[in-house]
Amino acid sequence: DNVRLERKGLIATVTLDRPDRRNSLSDEMLTDLVAAFSALRDDDATRVVVVTGAPPIFSAGADAPFKKGMSEEERRRMFTSRKSQFRRLFERAKMLLEGLEQVSVAAVNGHAVGGGWGLTLACDFRLAAAEAEFWIPEVDLGVPLGVGTTTRFVRCVGPSRAKEIISGGRRYAAAEALSLGLVNEVHPGARLADATLAYAERLAAKPFRPMAEMKARINALARAGVPEVNAMTEGFLDRA
Repeated sequence: DNVRLERKGLIATVTLDRPDRRNSLSDEMLTDLVAAFSALRDDDATRVVVVTGAPPIFSAGADAPFKKGMSEEERRRMFTSRKSQFRRLFERAKMLLEGLEQVSVAAVNGHAVGGGWGLTLACDFRLAAAEAEFWIPEVDLGVPLGVGTTTRFVRCVGPSRAKEIISGGRRYAAAEALSLGLVNEVHPGARLADATLAYAERLAAKPFRPMAEMKARINALARAGVPEVNAMTEGFLDRA
């Protein structure tokens, strides 16, 4: 009920489908994402996985049932009280997505906030609508950003910029996210679906096994850290 999984040819599309809640990530939605990514893990007919949100946005992040008139302290307590279960489910979903043999493409069709932005970072490639904005509100809500998403920010932009993005809480336009390397392409919103399909079809047309091995090796290098990456690179050059 919270996620749609659709297959067409070599491409599968996973859609966050809670538009009435701005595609916020509830425990139920995360459970459904885990199920969808688990189903795709052993799907030999799928070459590319696209992750997107039901319009008009990608995801508003963690679902928090705030009520009108709540104080800042009450909001923080409510957000913190459900963080433990949320983090377990969210990390499981992201690890499954990142670990798929198929390459994945996030089609960020609108705002990606907090965990919504974090989910895009677990994809291999990210295309965004020009109108989309990205921001991390966790620190302002009084809670730290999850370790997995923090780590992915560091991998993408380095420690200093990651600290700025996470602690600052400001909004980043799609064009700025592109300049930082957090997005691969930006397209007008009306053209994003077609651009994503074309991008996914180009990836699907490539030999699957080399693509899967490329993804696994680069992910392993990114997780290893700079000293280990340098040592491994030297080894490759020595054997060349």
